[in-house]
Amino acid sequence: MHSQKLSNLQLELLKVFSYQLNQQQLTDIKNLLANYFANQATQEMDKLWEENNWDNNTMAEWANEHLRTDGLFEQGKSQ
Repeated sequence: MHSQKLSNLQLELLKVFSYQLNQQQLTDIKNLLANYFANQATQEMDKLWEENNWDNNTMAEWANEHLRTDGLFEQGKSQ
């Protein structure tokens, strides 16, 4: 079996948090990380909206698109 190397983030977190945390501290840190990455994703989406001049009408158009699904739901049915 081949082992996967730890990322730079994983290595840094191991160094910083090499001691036991109580449950509340662990929850707080998980929330901090989740909020950080959610914020990053939001910033990237905002950037895409600006670059592509998307607006609420774009979202409405996407919501009403009919994508082809020929055969997708037929696979489990007998002929």
